[in-house]
Amino acid sequence: MSEPIDDCIIIGAGPAGLTAAIYLARYHLDIRLFDCGTSRASWIPTSRNHAGFPDGINGEELLDRMRDQAAKYGAMREPKRVTDLTKPDECFTVTCDDESYRARTVLLATGVVNNRPEGIDEQLHDEALSRGLIRYCPVCDGYEVTDKKVAVIGTGDHGTAEAQFLRTYTSDITLVSPGGDHDLSDTCSKALDEAGIKRVAGPCGDFAVENGAIVFDTAEGRMRFDSMYPALGSVVRSGLAQSCGAKVSDQDCVLVDDHLETSVSGLFAAGDVVLGLDQISHAMGQAGVASTAIRNYLAEIMPLRR
Repeated sequence: MSEPIDDCIIIGAGPAGLTAAIYLARYHLDIRLFDCGTSRASWIPTSRNHAGFPDGINGEELLDRMRDQAAKYGAMREPKRVTDLTKPDECFTVTCDDESYRARTVLLATGVVNNRPEGIDEQLHDEALSRGLIRYCPVCDGYEVTDKKVAVIGTGDHGTAEAQFLRTYTSDITLVSPGGDHDLSDTCSKALDEAGIKRVAGPCGDFAVENGAIVFDTAEGRMRFDSMYPALGSVVRSGLAQSCGAKVSDQDCVLVDDHLETSVSGLFAAGDVVLGLDQISHAMGQAGVASTAIRNYLAEIMPLRR
């Protein structure tokens, strides 16, 4: 008896993966969705830039709604972490520890992981995040810190760019080095000076939530802020793509064509794992394109008639 082969396996169940599951299930395809439960969207206290939710929506609530919608159309979601991905023949082998699955196509929606300030307690981090005292996406929620006192944890080009972006919302910005002295070029220093952005050396640590503020130690003493943005970069979860032979950029983002197909035939990617805007709307749009491309790819190799 031959082993079952899914039409598509989706790896990752954030906004991109769940959108793909909704699309592909409605195309009457046999799909499987692996969810390891670490979508960054679940961190969002309230997203107010998602179209259709004028009063905002909690990230976990949004994911719950999308899970229910995917299940309504028959998408099979499994709470498992994928540990390996290969293409030994015309189909893919997806491994979850000691279990393996086969699929004609695979969609990677594995996202990225934000780097956190060193030494911050996980429970404190999650509490501060839920209260908007720690934020990671100025595009998403810069509006929420309008006229507030904000710290950007970072330095160099990346820290400078994030501080400059937030300067359009508030004049009270402090760029705090995560380590010792700042590592700033003359160009960065000039840009910060012209914008009126203060600079404080690190290291920063001993984070706490006190009286509705995030507080921590710096080289200039203990400081308190209404909100803090870590500008420490992120880790792109492209390891599975690379293990399957797909090409990635110098920043480890998965390289795709206009239809979101990687350099490996039948392997697609969408969302933050692909170089993009790191926005829910962008990830969902990419997933719609990728899902339709997957449907058309399958139609070329097999009949899709019911």
